[in-house]
Amino acid sequence: MKKIALALSIGAASLLSVGTLAVPTAAQAQPVTIQVAPPPPRSERVPPPRRGYVWAPGHYEWRGGRHVWVRGYWVRARPGYAYRPPEWRQDGDRWQYNRGGWDRDGDGVPNRYDRRPDNPNRN
Repeated sequence: MKKIALALSIGAASLLSVGTLAVPTAAQAQPVTIQVAPPPPRSERVPPPRRGYVWAPGHYEWRGGRHVWVRGYWVRARPGYAYRPPEWRQDGDRWQYNRGGWDRDGDGVPNRYDRRPDNPNRN
């Protein structure tokens, strides 16, 4: 058991020493932050609307130390919620990837990341 814990701590330390990737744990679900700008979005043909579904546009994700294109896909609509697509935002010399998701209170923050989801006092 001590060998496994030591191996995990060494592996985590080596990943963090790279300095270009913040690795979130399953419990934290934090956005990914890197120093490499994403390529320009690809042109993608959006299919005709489908009743009961929302189109999630294609986007780049950070996998295996590089940007990987994920094609757009249909997501089943959730009444009362707004779908926020994944996005990259620049923060100084770093880039932050937000996975997107469903937002109920219209503040632009997906409910899983919102400290006070469904707050009726928000504009």
